Amino acid sequence: MPIRLPTIAAALAVFAVPNAALCHVTLETQRAVAGTAYKAVIRVPHGCDGSPTIAIHVRIPDGVIGVKPQPKPGWSVNIVRAKLPAPVTNAHGHTVTEAVREIDWSGGRLPDDNYDEFVMRLELPDTPNVTLFFPIVQQCEKGVHRWIEIPEGGRPRSDYREPAPSVRLLPKTR
Repeated sequence: MPIRLPTIAAALAVFAVPNAALCHVTLETQRAVAGTAYKAVIRVPHGCDGSPTIAIHVRIPDGVIGVKPQPKPGWSVNIVRAKLPAPVTNAHGHTVTEAVREIDWSGGRLPDDNYDEFVMRLELPDTPNVTLFFPIVQQCEKGVHRWIEIPEGGRPRSDYREPAPSVRLLPKTR
C-alpha cells in the first residue's frame, strides 16, 4: 500500500510544532490522590529569553501542609510560614497550627540551555475532584516569568501565556 504525501506531511507537522506544555514550568505529576503525600517535582525547562534562572518562588496552595523542600546544591532555600485559620491534623495525627505558604530557591544559576527540577514533599488536602494551583515566579538575571495564571471556568491551560502549574486531586480508590 503506497504512503500518501498528506499523511507524511501531517505526521511531520506534529514534530515541527513545539509543544507549548514543554515550554512552561510545570509539575511532573499532574494527578494525585487527595489526602496523600505528594512529591512535587517542579520542572524548569528554560530561562528568560536566553537569560539564566537565578531564583524560583513557589506559592503553596491553601490546604496543603507538611511542606518540606529538597535542598539543592548551590542554591539557598527560604521557607515562609503562616498561621492557619484553624488547626488541622496531619497524616501522623499531630495538630498543625501553621503551614508553609512559600518556598524560595535562590542563589544558584541555571543556564537557559539547561533543564533542572526543584522538589518538595507535601501532604495534599483530602478534597477530591479539585485542582490545586502552585503559582511560580521564575526570576532570571534579565527578566522574569510569572507562571501564575489560573484558568477560569473550564478554559484550558493552553489559553494562557504563563499558566500556573497544577495538580488534580483524585478520589481514593477502595
